[in-house]
Amino acid sequence: MKTLVDTNVLISALLYPDSVPAKALHHAADNDELVLSDHNISELRRITKEKFPNKHVEVETFLTELSYELVLAPETPLASMSDPKDEPILNAAILADVDIIISGDKHFLSLDIERPKPMNSADYLNMSKQDNGDD
Repeated sequence: MKTLVDTNVLISALLYPDSVPAKALHHAADNDELVLSDHNISELRRITKEKFPNKHVEVETFLTELSYELVLAPETPLASMSDPKDEPILNAAILADVDIIISGDKHFLSLDIERPKPMNSADYLNMSKQDNGDD
């Protein structure tokens, strides 16, 4: 299964390593084909530089230690959504043929699409438990 993780999940995982988003990220990295877009990475660097400037080195270490496929957000939109700032991530997910987008963003979570399926971190982890027969 291919899983793209949205920037808000990356930031939460970076700042709160024991959080549900961090667990979802690590589960996806260990069990799925983790996908990040160039837009995710740029956004992660920009937001941490603005809001958490002391985390710059930690961000680079985090990205280096994380195993993922890097996909480029297409210049020509493949799909649109209510928040145009999120469109590059959605379009990268479509282009990369991703199954799931893990996000805490209401714009992703309110999308009515089958694939890629938007899920929050807790729902992704619950789905993963069910798929593995864990209860």
